[in-house]
Amino acid sequence: MKNLDQDEFAVATSVDPPAITLTGLWKAYGNFVAVRGIDLQVGKGEFCTILGPSGSGKTTALMMIAGFVMPGRGSIKIAGRDLTFAPPQKRDLGVVFQNYALFPHMTVRDNVAFPLEMRRTPRNEIAERTDRILKLVELDSFSDRYPRQLSGGQQQRVALARALVFEPAVLLMDEPLGALDKQLRGHLQLELKRLQRRLNVSVVYVTHDQEEALTMADRVVVMKDGRIEQNGTPQEIYDRPRTPFVATFIGETNLLPGTLIEAQGSKGQVELPTGRKVRAMLGAGVREGERAIASVRPEQLSVSEAPSSNGALNSWEGRIREVTYLGDAIRYHVIVDEGRPTLASTLVVKEPRNARQTPLAAGPSVFVEWPVEHTRVLAPDQR
Repeated sequence: MKNLDQDEFAVATSVDPPAITLTGLWKAYGNFVAVRGIDLQVGKGEFCTILGPSGSGKTTALMMIAGFVMPGRGSIKIAGRDLTFAPPQKRDLGVVFQNYALFPHMTVRDNVAFPLEMRRTPRNEIAERTDRILKLVELDSFSDRYPRQLSGGQQQRVALARALVFEPAVLLMDEPLGALDKQLRGHLQLELKRLQRRLNVSVVYVTHDQEEALTMADRVVVMKDGRIEQNGTPQEIYDRPRTPFVATFIGETNLLPGTLIEAQGSKGQVELPTGRKVRAMLGAGVREGERAIASVRPEQLSVSEAPSSNGALNSWEGRIREVTYLGDAIRYHVIVDEGRPTLASTLVVKEPRNARQTPLAAGPSVFVEWPVEHTRVLAPDQR
C-alpha cells in the first residue's frame, strides 16, 4: 500500500462520503421480488431522480432508504453510517410525499415547526429556523393560515419547508408534484431545483414523469422490474440509451430491429428484414451476427422531397402517411417499404414548426435522412 505523507493524508480523509450508498439492496414480498439487488451511490449535494414505470421498484427502494420498509438483504449507508435497520427517526432524512400529509388543525408555521419540536430544539432556535425556511419558500406571509386555506402548490411548499427545516442529510421525495396541473408543476420543478442548489442538500426524487426527471436531475436512475437499467446524466440517458426500454421510456424513438452484419471500431451496420441497412454507432452488448436494434430519435430525422449527397447520412425513400401539428413542432409519419405489408416500417420525424415555410402534406414520395452519429445500435431487451 502506498504511504501517504501528511498533506496527502489530510486530503484523503477530508473527502466527504456519499450521501447515500446502497449495496445489493433486495426486497421480496412472498414470490414477488420488488427490488433485485440494486447498487447506487448519491453524492453530497446531488439531485438524483429514480425513474420508472409502475411496478419497477422505485418507490420500494425509496421506502427502504427512508426506513419505512426493511430490506430482505443488502445494506444502506447514509453519510457513511450503516443504517440498514435503523428506524426512520434515526436516519436524519426529510421526506415529502405526494399527499403532503400536513396536519389540518395546525397553521403553516406550526406544521413547519413540528419536526423541530419533536427534536426538543430550543424555542428561540425553532422560531429563527422556521422564519428562515418560510421566507426561503416564500410563505412567510401565509404563516398563520391553515392547509385548507392554501392552494395545492402552496401546500407542497409547506411540506417541503417542513422536510427541510431541521436540515436533514438527505431529502427524499416520492412523486411530490404528481397531483398538480402541468403549468404549476413546471413552475415548482424550477423552484425546487433552485432551493436544492441554494441549500446544497442531497435529493433522491422518485417519479414516473420522464420530462420531470430530465428537467430536475443531475443524475437519472432508470428502473425496470426491480433492477437499474441505466444510471447517468440526463444527457447520457437521452442521447446514449443502453437498452431499447430506456430509449422508448425516456422520450420518443424509432426502433428498427434487424441483425448486426458489420462492426468496425465504434460503428456498425444493421440489416433489417427488408434488406435495408442502417449505419449507426455501436452500443454495449451488441455482437456481429446477432440480433440488434437501431434506435434514432424523431428530432434527428429530416424529411425532404429530394435526397442529399451527404454520405454521413442514412437515407430512405418513403411516403408521408400522416402529418400532425404539435404547436411548436410538426410530426410526420413516413411509411417505407409500403408494397411489402408485413415488412413495412413507419418512421416518425419531428421537426420545428419554423423549419420550413409550409409543412409537407401527406401523400407524396419523400426522403427521410438522419446522421449516423445520432443512431445507436442496441442489444434487444433480455427480460
